[in-house]
Parts: sequence; C-alpha cells; structure tokens
Amino acid sequence: MRGSRSDTVVLDVRGLRWASQQNVVSAALGRRPGVLAVEPNPVAQTATVTFDPHRTSVAELTGWVRDCGFHCAGQSVPEHICEPTAEPMAPAAMSMAAMAIDLRNRFVVAVVFSLLVMAWSPMASDMLGLRLPTPLGVRQDIWALILSLPVVFYSATVFFSGAAQALRARTLDMMVLVSVGIGAGWLYSLVITATGGGEVFYEASTMLATFVLLGHWFEMRARGGANDAIRTLLELAPSRAVVIRDGREVEIATAEVVVGDVLLVRPGAKIAVDGVVTEGDSEVDESMVTGESLPVHKQPGAAVIGATINANGTLRVRATKVGADTALAQIVNLVQQAQNSKAPGQRLADRAAFWLVLVALVGGGLTLGVWLLVGADFAAAMLFAITVVVITCPDALGLATPTAIMVGTGLGATRGVLFKNALALESAARVDVVVLDKTGTLTKGEPEVTDLVTDATGDIELLTLLAAVERESEHPLAAAIVRYAESRGAERVRAARFENVPGHGAIAMVDDHRVVVGNRRLFEREAIDLGDLAGHRDRLAGSGRTAVLAAVDGKAAAVIGIADAPRETSAVAVDELHRMGIEVAMLTGDNQATAARIATHLGIDTVIAEVQPGDKAAEIARLQTGGRKVAMVGDGVNDAPALAQADLGIAIGAGTDVAIETADLVLMRSDPMDVPTALRIGRGTLRKMRQNLTWAIGYNTLALPIAAGVFQPLIGLTLRPEIAAMSMSGSSVIVAVNALALRRLRLPDTETRDHTQARGGAGDDRQACIVR
Repeated sequence: MRGSRSDTVVLDVRGLRWASQQNVVSAALGRRPGVLAVEPNPVAQTATVTFDPHRTSVAELTGWVRDCGFHCAGQSVPEHICEPTAEPMAPAAMSMAAMAIDLRNRFVVAVVFSLLVMAWSPMASDMLGLRLPTPLGVRQDIWALILSLPVVFYSATVFFSGAAQALRARTLDMMVLVSVGIGAGWLYSLVITATGGGEVFYEASTMLATFVLLGHWFEMRARGGANDAIRTLLELAPSRAVVIRDGREVEIATAEVVVGDVLLVRPGAKIAVDGVVTEGDSEVDESMVTGESLPVHKQPGAAVIGATINANGTLRVRATKVGADTALAQIVNLVQQAQNSKAPGQRLADRAAFWLVLVALVGGGLTLGVWLLVGADFAAAMLFAITVVVITCPDALGLATPTAIMVGTGLGATRGVLFKNALALESAARVDVVVLDKTGTLTKGEPEVTDLVTDATGDIELLTLLAAVERESEHPLAAAIVRYAESRGAERVRAARFENVPGHGAIAMVDDHRVVVGNRRLFEREAIDLGDLAGHRDRLAGSGRTAVLAAVDGKAAAVIGIADAPRETSAVAVDELHRMGIEVAMLTGDNQATAARIATHLGIDTVIAEVQPGDKAAEIARLQTGGRKVAMVGDGVNDAPALAQADLGIAIGAGTDVAIETADLVLMRSDPMDVPTALRIGRGTLRKMRQNLTWAIGYNTLALPIAAGVFQPLIGLTLRPEIAAMSMSGSSVIVAVNALALRRLRLPDTETRDHTQARGGAGDDRQACIVR
C-alpha cells in the first residue's frame, strides 16, 4: 500500500523460532514512533509493517528489528521485502532450514545426555531395576548435575535467550514458559545438591528440554514446507540476461537490466524481466506465473512477463518493467502480504496466547501453593507446577491459522489465484452467490459468428466471397466473419470495386460476382428480397444475436448470426459453482434477449440485464439482503464500485488496474474456471483454520487440569514434565501437519479445462444451419 500518510514494507525477520515469538516483534515494533501496524508471520519469517514515512523509515525499522534480537536482512523501499546484505549472519539470522539444523544438533546433544541422566536416576532404579555405579564414587545427584550441564548450557540456551528477548520487549511467550519449566526444576535440584543432597529433578529438566527440541525440530521442518510457494516463485526469475548493447550481445545480471534495454531471448531461455516483443515470433510458456498451461503466442507488440519460458523461436524484447516493478515481484509481494495478514480468528488467538502464558505462570504458582496446602511435599508440588507451566504453552494456538493461511495462499498462487489478505480467504469460504459480469468475464468480449444460415449455395464457396469483401472493412463484425471463414477453410481471394456504405454494410465485386453484405436497410436500398431467409433473420435477432445479411448477384444468400461468444470454460465454471451449492447470477448492460441467450446456454440461475454502470453496486447490495454473502467477478472500470460493494470482489487479471486495485482477489487469467478454484481454496483453508483452532483450544482446556493433578486423588492420573513437554510439542506438530494437508485439496480439474479449450470449448454455441 502506498499513500500520503502510510507505507507498507515486508521485513525479513529471521530468528522467529516459535509461533508465540511473534508477540516479541509486535510488541517491540508496535511501540516505536511512526509504526501504525505490525503483522508478523512466524511461518514465513517475515513481518508486514505499516508505518508513517514522515516519522520513521525502513532503515529505522530494520534497526529496531535487530535491536529486539532478530535479524533483518537489510533495507528496502516501501512495499518490498528486505534485500539480502553481505554481512555475516548472527545466530538469530538463520534461515528456517538453518534453524531446523541447529535444533536438530541441540536435540542430539540433549537426547544423549538426558538418557545418561535417566540411566543414573532414581526412576531407572525404581522402575527398571537399573542400578549403575557412579564414576569415582561421586554422589548420584552430583553425577546427574554434571551430565545435565551440556543440556542446560548448550541445548536449552535457545530457550533462555528467547525468554530474555521477550522480557526485554515486555511481553510473554512460549520461551518464557519453557525456560521457567527447565530453569525451575534444574535450579531447585542444584540447591538440593549444594545443600547436601535429596530428591532432585535433573532428569525432568533435561528430558523436558529434549522433548521440546524434538517437537519443534519437526514443527520447523513442517513450517518450512508451508512456504514452498513463495520459495518457488522467487526461484523462477533467471539470474542472468543477455542484452543487446552497441550492437553486441552482453550477458549481465538480471538486477542490472534497466528499462529500455533490448533482451535477446533464445529458444528454451527464460525471459528475465517484463517487456514488449520488438522482433521475432514464438510460443511462450507462462504457466509458472499465470497458471495458464497452454503456451501463448507472441509476436512484435505482444507483452511478455518476466520468468516465463520462451519455447521455440528467438525473441528480442524491450524491457518495460524491472526489479520490484515486474509482475513476478508484485505477485510475490502480494502473496507475502496475504500470508502475513491475520484472519479475525487469529487476532483473537494471538491475544489469547499472551494471556495463556500469564495463566500458565500464575497457574503454576497456584498449583505449587495448593499442593503444599493439602500436605504434599515440596518436590511433588514442584513437579505439578512445572508440568502446568510446560503443558500450557500456546505455540499450537499461535500456529493454528498462520500455517493454514500460508498453505492456502501459496496453493492459490500456484494456480494463478492471488488472495490479497486472510480476510479474502475467509470471505471466499462463505460465498452464497457469485455474480459474474458478462462481457470480458463470461464472454470473450469480441464478436464471433454463432450461426450461418444459407440457401442452396455451398457454404465454403459463399464464405470465400464474403471474406473477400469483409477483409476490406475495418468493422469488428467484418473481422468476425473473416475469422470464421478462414477457420472453415475458405480460400483467400481479392475483392474489387469495394464500396463501404456507412451504417449499412459493404458492396464489392469478387470473381465476377456482386456481393452485398450488411443490414436490412442495405438490402432495402439494393431492392433485394430476403425470401425464406427473412424468418431466420427475425429468429436470430430475437435471440439477441446481430443478424448480418449476405446476397450474391442480387439474390439473398445467407443470414449470419454474430454475438459475443462465451469463453470455453464458462459453462464448466457455472456447473462447478452449482456443485458447490452456490447460486450464479449474470450482471450486464446488454439487452434482455442477448443476456438471456448467454444465461440459458451456460445454465446461469439469475439474469440481471440492462443495468447502467452506476447501478451495478446497487444490484449487488440488493442481492446481499437477507445476509447472503455475494462475490462479484468483473474486469472493467465500471465494475469497481460493484467489486467494492461485494463481500468478495474478484478481479480478472486481464482487467483494468482500477478493478484489480478494488478487488480482494485477483485471477491472473481471464478464465471463469478460476472462480470455483478460488472459492474451494477459501473453504479448504477456513476448514483447516477451524480444525487447528479447535484442537489448540481443546488441547489446552483438557491438558491444564490433568497437569495440575486434579485427577490424581481420584484415578491416579498424573503427568511428569517431560511427558507434558512431549504432548505440548506434539500438539504443535499436529497443527502444522494438518495445515500442510491442505496442499492435497481437490480443485477443479485443469486437464478437463485444457481439453475443453483445445477442442473449441464447451461454451461454443456456433451452428451452421444450411437450408437447401
């Protein structure tokens, strides 16, 4: 977002090990002057910051991120992610993959020494009968203290440093809870050892650290998989480009390409930046950016997108957009901001996570006090207190929706469906009615021959004569007739003595035949009788088509029906929406007959025709009565008010900038089939968010009383701290893995769509009616 009072930047905030650490970034940055909003994403390791450019800058923001103990990879202009710097990475600057390796190494050390501590613990001797002599005859608790040192002073330091960060930022997170659990048990045991020995908890502290590290190592690996879409997009752009300078081919880094450079793109090479073809003819694979599986033909004057692949011909491309202005960079930025945005449920969960940490700390203290009051010894009371603190960690609650949002938006990006924020995902899941603009959305937006009614003259011969005349005309209807004739195999011949009759049609001599093509007024002027074709003309005109008349040598020869034809996938898209239980309406300014013809052919439920551009928003508001959630799909400037009025505005990517700016969701292709795809992704994502939140809340609700020992007097049910740690970590892993399962969501079949396009389209209502 760029405006007079605020700018937005996506900062690379590496070092967010746990979901609850996002509170540290929010708290630290949120209190800075000029910062208006902070939306960190622990899964993506980024934070979207909205700020007042008159009061602060990106340089200050990155400095503040470093001040609170995280790494920001440099500075950026508004709306773009921080660029990497050459400075060496601090521990907090690790990538997610590096953090996963670091956690694994810490876990390996922890598990080895924890098992050794367990081998010499009273638990091993009491439960397993394992009684090992201690080296040099040292006391058992002293030997356990020595074995615990690598765990506490290496493996667990990640928790202590994270807790220090949180406390410096004046907030509470999971690091604080785990540090309290490990530190309290270990320090209590240290005091007991220093004062002569007794019951100690070295094994509980070390195993607690071990299980937390194990769970979060798995969680970190799962979270890394949630960001595959962004990583794939970033890897699309080629690192090098060949440009023509001073008549020579020069290979340079893509970052050095400037607007106006002419790029040489050979077959099989990637196009480095956005541009316009100046020379050459080729097919370009744009699937990696737009999701369009079929190659797109490019010739001089055609626009090309950076990171797409030139298939078979050599192209020369003049760069028009470079760096952060390219389509790929804007897609990455849009997806990142969507992934960092918060769903309403997550905002509540984030607030709950902070208070849950406080509840855990207070609950741990109360548990200790209550057990002491009822006569338990201090060691037992301490174990219950530590278990309460550990098991109530809100990490699963913090991961519940960000992981699902990341997977959902990433899944959409790979299909050419770009959600602008998490609210758009939720809105897509609740849509009851989809309103589709007709021209340019359901239809191709250009006239096309739909009917050909002829007399006894052979249709190919007749089409050859008609196309010869219409090639001399600049009228859009003439171009439609020429395209149709060529598709049917008409020969290419020249017309002579061409005469354009404005508002009526055209007349020319073709192969010694006088050919007249136009409307009824031209036929009246030329005194040509329609005869039997009059009824066909009235039928076509009554069905919403434009009827073009043709005569050869003074005799009526054909009636040609022309209309704005539906897109190949429109009918399939409408059917898919019906399968989802969604009502489909069509909104158009065209007359009722034309609109009804298209709607009947496509199976649309409701037709709203003859609507002025300014009244479209009012029609959307009318459909919203009764609490129905309405999505509007459009591509033009006159659709912008309706897109804004709708609960979910969907802009076709080939539409205007105004429509795209107003919409909540952008479809990279002008393909109606992407509408049900987007709504299915929204439904799937919302379902995962609800499942994860239900699990996280339910887990904490059930685990807390068990950990506090409420059921111990009744049925003897208790938990040790290390088991609580395993349970807590397992809960986080379950949430992350459940969100990743969204990648297997069943979406409308692209193969069916591509087959439809290849064979001419389900929406093609062309007829060739020949009357002999």
